[in-house]
Amino acid sequence: MPRGRVILKQDRFELTLRRLSQQLVENHTDFESSCIIGLQPRGIALADRIISILLRRHKLKEIEYGKLDITFYRDDYRRRDTPIAASETEMDFLVEGKRVILIDDVLYTGRTIQAALAALQDYGRPRSVELMTLIDRRFNRHLPIHADYIGLVVDSLDEAYVKVCWEGPDPRDEVILYPPTSHQKAS
Repeated sequence: MPRGRVILKQDRFELTLRRLSQQLVENHTDFESSCIIGLQPRGIALADRIISILLRRHKLKEIEYGKLDITFYRDDYRRRDTPIAASETEMDFLVEGKRVILIDDVLYTGRTIQAALAALQDYGRPRSVELMTLIDRRFNRHLPIHADYIGLVVDSLDEAYVKVCWEGPDPRDEVILYPPTSHQKAS
């Protein structure tokens, strides 16, 4: 299997998370009318880390935090050879009138975010919705969706695969870019 190239190393990874957290504080101050929603399954690791930084470094008291599964809202749900495994939605609040920050690890085609916006409607009508993503693959978009908070932009026109590794399940925090032929083996 061809080796991937590390495009975000451990030290810059943590710095990027702190910068993203700071941007949220600048725009949402005390989060009184805001909430954070991580997208299951891969956006949860990023959302958990952002929440931790906000509570620990910025001394915020409380942030409404939900974990949203979008499996049954995906436009390819019935088009796959094997069924997608659903994750659990953990949302004990409504988003009615709130400023929502959706969090996912990689923004690629935009279809996941489209599904998230559809799923979010089950929890009310938010005042606004913003998107945070660690990696934005901006040249691969199928839908007119953009992120408001971006950790790193990856301008890859081909079918290369971006893998976000999280310390804990993985040896360290890093982002790896795999060549197009190896991405099936990398995941």
